[in-house]
Amino acid sequence: MNPYALLFLVAGLGVIAWLTGRARAARFGAASKHRLHSLPGQHGLYVAMWTVIPTVIFVIAWGIVTPSLATDAVLRAPEASALPMFGYERDAILNEVRARAAGGDYGFYPLAEQLAPVYGQASRFYGWLGTGIAILLAFACGAFAYTRVRADFRARTRVERTVMLALLVASLIAILTTLGIFLSLLFESLRFFSMVPVTDFLFGTLWSPQVIDPADPGATLGAVPLFWGTFFIGAVIAMLVAIPFGLMSAIYLTQYARPAVRQWMKPLLEILAGVPTVVYGYFAALTVGPAIRDLAVSLGFTYASSESALSAGLVTSMADDSIAAVPRAMRDGSLAMGATTSETIRKVLLPAALPGVVAGVLLAVSRAIGETMIVVMAASGAANITANPFESATTVTKQIVDLLTGEAEFDSPKTLAAFALGLTLFMITFLLNIVALRVVKKYREAYE
Repeated sequence: MNPYALLFLVAGLGVIAWLTGRARAARFGAASKHRLHSLPGQHGLYVAMWTVIPTVIFVIAWGIVTPSLATDAVLRAPEASALPMFGYERDAILNEVRARAAGGDYGFYPLAEQLAPVYGQASRFYGWLGTGIAILLAFACGAFAYTRVRADFRARTRVERTVMLALLVASLIAILTTLGIFLSLLFESLRFFSMVPVTDFLFGTLWSPQVIDPADPGATLGAVPLFWGTFFIGAVIAMLVAIPFGLMSAIYLTQYARPAVRQWMKPLLEILAGVPTVVYGYFAALTVGPAIRDLAVSLGFTYASSESALSAGLVTSMADDSIAAVPRAMRDGSLAMGATTSETIRKVLLPAALPGVVAGVLLAVSRAIGETMIVVMAASGAANITANPFESATTVTKQIVDLLTGEAEFDSPKTLAAFALGLTLFMITFLLNIVALRVVKKYREAYE
């Protein structure tokens, strides 16, 4: 049976289990002299959870195992003796067998055509076998939970503990995912640093991964130009635009704009956060970059680039803002004392909102230096250490994309350098987020 149809069937069994458990609890409540410990609906939910959760876990696990079981059945077939023992061709034939069994009408290997019916027959067999086991498991677990429904049964406590466990698992998945990302970066970075000295990578000023000397690979893998370009584009240029424009927009919308204007202008500004960054990248590459190059040429910069640091930084800043939140009582108190709106903004709102503004800036910097699509499309690949915003510059994320695309060997210093760059960027953004959260915490303690 199709896995989605099976899950739909299990959901139907869960509804039936909820109805029967609820009805049984209601009968106990009517017949007993004592009140039910839990509501009938909670008893029904307890039975439904026992029916659905173990069955869904089994269906998912069986769906993962079934392709391997069907492949083993193919390998046991007499026709499989013609398969190559190991290598790419063997994997290609088995992939084609699976594709043909799924209904694909293409192929390059005649042997795959012979093995496809075997795979399809094994898949159907294991599919129906899993369906039967899942239905039996649902009935068995549901019957067990059904027999436990009594007037004094603490169904509410069991349901709440199950929900709490589900929330705990969800939070652990997020934590373990982050930990897994960090460990994978750390493991590959250690392999890179076994080939390239850490000092050469962190303090070297020449970045040219296309030309690596096997005797001294660290000589052309100095990441200082990348760190400078990332800082220059994300933390300097982007913030020079984001901070004043974002802060002035916030001041206007909260202090000066009429309610009717704020009602339609604020959603329009918030739409910018929902626009995919690849759209900003196209806009930067096709519109902003050439315009900045023409401006630089008119100002006398002969070697200005359309893939400049300024074009990437300006468009990155469009997604960042620094909105400060200050209790309304402080503003009202200042106005009640006779201060004007501008005086209230300068002497009350901005000083009071400074921690929030700083936290917003730090979070915006961490987001800007981790931006990928915009800088990939708008920034150059030239690793230069320059303070001229009209010259070409590159970033860590741009180089990670370049290093991991192509046909370079995975064990080469060129490819492993991407993991070292990713680890460094991860640590920088992690520290910035910690500082920002500490600032926000102090701000909340002061004004909440």
